[in-house]
Amino acid sequence: MFPEDFLWGGAVSANQCEGAYREDGKGLSIQDVLPHGALIGRTAAPTEDNLKLVGIDFYHRYKEDIRLFAELGFKVFRTSIAWSRIYPQGDEKEPNEAGLRFYDALFDECRKYGIEPLVTLSHYETPLHLSEKYGGWLNRRMIEFYERYVRTVFERYKDKVRYWLTFNEINSILVSPFISGAIPIPREQLTQRQLYQAIHHELVASALAVKIGHSINSRFQIGCMVLSMPVYPLTPNPEDVIAAMHEDEKNAAFLEIHARGEYPDYLKQYFRREGIKLEIQSGDEELLKDNTVDFISISYYMSTCAAASAGEHEQSEGNFLGGIRNPTLQSTEWGWQIDPVGLRYALNQIWKLYHKPIFVVENGLGAYDTPKERNGTLVIEDDYRIAYLREHIRQVGYAIDDGVHVMGYTVWGCIDLVSASTAEMEKRYGLIFVDRRNDGTGSLKRYRKKSFEWYRQVIASNGDKL
Repeated sequence: MFPEDFLWGGAVSANQCEGAYREDGKGLSIQDVLPHGALIGRTAAPTEDNLKLVGIDFYHRYKEDIRLFAELGFKVFRTSIAWSRIYPQGDEKEPNEAGLRFYDALFDECRKYGIEPLVTLSHYETPLHLSEKYGGWLNRRMIEFYERYVRTVFERYKDKVRYWLTFNEINSILVSPFISGAIPIPREQLTQRQLYQAIHHELVASALAVKIGHSINSRFQIGCMVLSMPVYPLTPNPEDVIAAMHEDEKNAAFLEIHARGEYPDYLKQYFRREGIKLEIQSGDEELLKDNTVDFISISYYMSTCAAASAGEHEQSEGNFLGGIRNPTLQSTEWGWQIDPVGLRYALNQIWKLYHKPIFVVENGLGAYDTPKERNGTLVIEDDYRIAYLREHIRQVGYAIDDGVHVMGYTVWGCIDLVSASTAEMEKRYGLIFVDRRNDGTGSLKRYRKKSFEWYRQVIASNGDKL
């Protein structure tokens, strides 16, 4: 079912786990003023209730954590570089050496155990200064700042990192322009022209990263990353089918541009209908066309529905992209609908359209865990997480049997971290329990959950033992 070279592993982001938010010259990022999660407004300055300022202290405990990942048998570990560790303000000419040294040490530790780093260049952690001074990705100068940052880390880690992602869940900018695009204007006040101009800047920057990376090391594999959420028609009514088609196009456009190098006709038609005229500079279209990604990566947590009469139906909760609740599915404690089959469907759709290798770089279950003390240690029997992961991994296997080229699978939040959507600790995803609570208390000690041993066996058997 799974190929011999399948890349099993886990995934985190710097802003949700590292902590040390002002150590070793790090500047502020947009995450440092988002104490209540992705969809809640920012604060003027960092506040003590922002759990991400400490995270799980991965910055100081990474050796212990990488050792646990090696025990799990990880082939790959997805993390991100905190841009503001490398360029604290974002617009400096010279990088912060202490920040560079930290990632040297982190990647060396991974490779010591034979774990390939998979590194996201921008994972919801743009330097705050770039948002406040320049307006984030609304400003074309962001391409210049991103290019400098990308060149620096590509050159520094060219012999340590092979797999790269340009932007995390780039399509989430449609609903969350601050976390995804560092845009300080509230979503409801942004015009569609402004939003798509910012998107164009990010897309050009992404293509530029591919070009730079391939020039520095031809072995680099550079991918895009989108939030994948299949859209089903709520009923067989043809009008609902068309509504689902149009909803899906909003997100598919990002894949079209990354994988095929040009704006799709349906997006051009939308621009014409809405009177949106983008400022596209000479050379942008050629850059996009000539520097498509090597692979496509996705996060997958849920699917959603669409209907011609959308306002008449119950909305799905808990996710960035919204949509109508599917009455045939169950939901997590945070309202995310559970649809393992949707992952097989998404993988097949993406493969048929783009014929690029696909990497599932986020999939996991956020849930309350209830530790029990036994023989002087904490025991977490998270059978619900095992059941969730088992069914999703099984569907990845079915997609491979369908003929889809899937490169690998990384469990999201392989170790407990601070949730992106709600900024709390107790929405846990990990195979490893971290003793920290929503009020910030706890020892930060690590404990293996029941899912830890289960996933270790999955990897050891290359997916045969689910």
